[in-house]
Amino acid sequence: MRPDRTLGMLCQICRFVPVYGEPVAQDTVQQESAAPATPARGLLPLVLPALVVGVGASLLYLGVSGLAEQLEHVLWRNLPDALGVGRYSVLWMTVMLTATGVAVGLIVWKAPGHAGPDPATLGLAVTTPLPPSVVPGLLAAAALMLAGGPSLGPENPVIVANAALAFWLGRRIAPRLPGAVWVTLAEAATIGALFGTPVAAALLLSEALAGRPMRGRMWDNVFGPLIAAAAGALTTTLLARPSLDLDLPSFGGPHWGDLPSVLVVASAGALLGMAAVYAFPYVHGAFRRLGHPMVALPAGGLALGLLAALGGHLTLFKGLDEVAALARNPDSWSAGQFATMSVVKLAAMLVAASCGFRGGRIFPSVFIGAALGLCAHALVPAVHPALGVSAGVLGVLLAVTRHGWVSLFTAAVLAPSPGMLALLCVASLPAWLLVTGRPQMQLHEDGTALR
Repeated sequence: MRPDRTLGMLCQICRFVPVYGEPVAQDTVQQESAAPATPARGLLPLVLPALVVGVGASLLYLGVSGLAEQLEHVLWRNLPDALGVGRYSVLWMTVMLTATGVAVGLIVWKAPGHAGPDPATLGLAVTTPLPPSVVPGLLAAAALMLAGGPSLGPENPVIVANAALAFWLGRRIAPRLPGAVWVTLAEAATIGALFGTPVAAALLLSEALAGRPMRGRMWDNVFGPLIAAAAGALTTTLLARPSLDLDLPSFGGPHWGDLPSVLVVASAGALLGMAAVYAFPYVHGAFRRLGHPMVALPAGGLALGLLAALGGHLTLFKGLDEVAALARNPDSWSAGQFATMSVVKLAAMLVAASCGFRGGRIFPSVFIGAALGLCAHALVPAVHPALGVSAGVLGVLLAVTRHGWVSLFTAAVLAPSPGMLALLCVASLPAWLLVTGRPQMQLHEDGTALR
């Protein structure tokens, strides 16, 4: 992955493309330009807390991920080999996913704070930090989920846990800093750690600050969070060396035929993602009526096992390793197989997010969009596989997250190319028109969708 190169390309495009959402009023721009800058002595006290939170957030993320990987190795390799059962046989996938539902359900039932709030009500932003007593149960549930195979990523529980710990410790170590500062630092640090670059955190911050009244200049407001994001990203990079670059066939310069391709694939991804968004309240309501986590989560695990039997083992887990397997040889599967994997993964993410598994929806969405893009390439070989993957991921992420810049960034780093980025920016516009103003894949406490 080349985040520095991608950021430079994004900055060039951002000069011409407005931020998704309401247009920026002229008086807002004038206020920003006229706002007094915060003196250095007002920013310097944030440096040390931001560095500490950034490194700590990354270490917690790496610890949970490492524990989950070790447990996954035991559950999906050592144990089935010892029992003489196929690692990804229908029987073993069904048993493991149901057992994961039982284990996570037991934690949600008995752990302090029930392992956090209903994940269907959570986004990437933390509104109210949890008590620290809830964090162990939340992280245990997340680690078991990651190891057991449900189609969710680590982002939501890790962000919530880091925000809770940073808020609790920060208020005791440096009580003069507002509590919201610690939460913002933790969110930015975790996003930086997850992506291995602070660019994604910077883009999220720019979206969060758009249209809000600010004290001082924009860069004064993001100074501390960017330090935290950079510290988290560097810690993750130095210790784990992550990469989102799928090493797809190189995309050269754009051609006229690429424009309709990218428009169609991105819009199809947005429509596919919106199918899950509209189904979310109904599927969540069905599991909610089961009434108890020891019923809803095992039932969800069983449903996920049956879906895995339909879509194959590549539709398990959070999806990053699996999408890399698809990208290594995109001609190894037919269009029908790619379409099946995309739909099954979408259904698996929908079930896992509805029944109570603690996890996020960004990384599974990457798999869904990539499978959709490779399906387009298999159907129409003129669609470049790198272009199809990036456009599909862009459309699905726009529908599922509603974070325009993060969706564009994620799609761009999967197969970085200056020529492709311009096409993706164009493709994001009709895809955004398909999703904006419609229900989101996040619910209120009463089970109705946010708008």
